[in-house]
Amino acid sequence: MRSHTRRGMLGLGAGAAAAVGLAGCGTLTPSDGPNHAGGSGGKRSGSTPHPARPLGDGSTSFTGKQPHQPRKPEPLEPGQTPPQFVIFSWDGAGEVGNGLFPRFLDLAKRHEAHMTFFLSGLYLLPESKKRLYDPPNNPRGASDIGYLTDEHVRATLTNVRRAWLEGHEIGTHFNGHFCSGYGTVGNWTPQQWRSEIDQAKSFVKEWRTNTGWTDLPALPFDYDKELVGGRTPCLLGQNNLLPTARELGWRYDASSPGGRQIWPERRQGIWDLPLQAIPMSGHSFEVLSMDYNLLANQSVNSTNAPAHNYPAWRQQASQTYIAGFKRAYETNRAPFFVGNHFEQWNGGIYMDAVEEAFTYIAREKEKGEDVRLVSFRQFADWLDVQRPEVLAKLRTLDVGQQPAGGWKEFLKDTSKSAGQSAGQSAEEDSGEGSGQAA
Repeated sequence: MRSHTRRGMLGLGAGAAAAVGLAGCGTLTPSDGPNHAGGSGGKRSGSTPHPARPLGDGSTSFTGKQPHQPRKPEPLEPGQTPPQFVIFSWDGAGEVGNGLFPRFLDLAKRHEAHMTFFLSGLYLLPESKKRLYDPPNNPRGASDIGYLTDEHVRATLTNVRRAWLEGHEIGTHFNGHFCSGYGTVGNWTPQQWRSEIDQAKSFVKEWRTNTGWTDLPALPFDYDKELVGGRTPCLLGQNNLLPTARELGWRYDASSPGGRQIWPERRQGIWDLPLQAIPMSGHSFEVLSMDYNLLANQSVNSTNAPAHNYPAWRQQASQTYIAGFKRAYETNRAPFFVGNHFEQWNGGIYMDAVEEAFTYIAREKEKGEDVRLVSFRQFADWLDVQRPEVLAKLRTLDVGQQPAGGWKEFLKDTSKSAGQSAGQSAEEDSGEGSGQAA
């Protein structure tokens, strides 16, 4: 049964943005936090990186294989129950002194889990150098998110470095976060997306030149090789991004608006891994699996609503995430994707809710159940080694649908029952959907 999403959320018809009232991530100040802002199986490798080989101006370096990665993924055996994959991701991934970036790194470390951090390139560019940024269809130096102070750029560098060394993925949230008007990312051509990506990479690869700092260590990865996926601002513009992503060899894209809790497929050769509609606790409608969209249904257009609402809203938000996890885990085992921002909206209740839901899911993993808290990249690794006919059979399960006869029977023999390969499905264009997400 197709799920329904409440009006005002991403992926609905025209007018959704007006119903929500928030203008993407451009509503925060630096004091609020940057706006817009475990493995695919088995024991993880704790190998130490090789001695660094500086790249370019020394902003980044090659240190060998990333440490703390899961063992090599394997294809499902006939009749095997699929793992329950859960991916927590962060848009922007800047640290502005509120301690949210290290807070969630600590949380992941306690539970031997991994996440994806979609870094905004501008968070490594000092505001004094903002004219180095030439955004498509916008004035040079323009941005709908603020530039960070030098202190916060330094803090972001420190936490991005730590994240990679602890096994997390560094993706991209691009740069200026333009979600409306003529310059919106929704209007960009594939060539303009290439310019935006090239600039996002350059701000990561040349932070030392742009800042003049010599007292911080290099980022311990080659970003040209590390970067294999991203999430666009406000989930806009995926159709024109995909040809460029494919040309660059990207593995996945997490920008599709209004996804459902079903097994993913490829679009234009790229794994399409969207945020999903999940049951809103206490209501009959569904909400997109992102902190911003929970806020939009609770306080509409306010990030600082009256505090007496916070305890109930915090509980509702955490129970909504948990309901999304349980629906997948107890039925079709579709991967569960959650999007977040390092923010303090409504007293920080969404950060508390994310931590509570993450801890609940991690405890399920620690019971010995096959629950895997991974990055998007690690999940793509697993998808890539599965037999196409198995993935095609998994995609026949709808939202909340249990496999007929149980998993042992359902996946007993897929060689003749599935007629669509994983690598060839859903190449057709679909509408991007309109609406609003931070």
